[in-house]
Amino acid sequence: MKKYVIQSTKGAPPQGAYSQGWRAGDFVFVTGTGPIDPASGKLVGETIEQQTAQTIDNILAILQADGASLSDVVKVTVHLSDTSLFARYNAVYASRFTKPYPVRTTVGSDLGHSPGMLIEIDCIAYCPKDAL
Repeated sequence: MKKYVIQSTKGAPPQGAYSQGWRAGDFVFVTGTGPIDPASGKLVGETIEQQTAQTIDNILAILQADGASLSDVVKVTVHLSDTSLFARYNAVYASRFTKPYPVRTTVGSDLGHSPGMLIEIDCIAYCPKDAL
């Protein structure tokens, strides 16, 4: 099984000791990413809707850097700074992912390491290389 790192200038740049993504065989693993502007490295949006859209854009950019898409995603983990935001984030999420939706876990988390960040998402996609 081949494995290699995935980097995209169109996705949020790493702000610590981690990679944006990895391919391991037929799976693509995307790091926990948030609503960070890829060009400036700054937080984007004040509402959960804006931040969810930017976060999914960042995930999509990393997936596309290795030929995958949101439709290849099979597992998603979402961290919300406030679980009362669930319905609002879920509406944006449901408009970006298609049925059958990936399996998903959503938890409340302290995202205080990035003041103002309301959401962080990571995912796993299944995208066989011979399908590309």
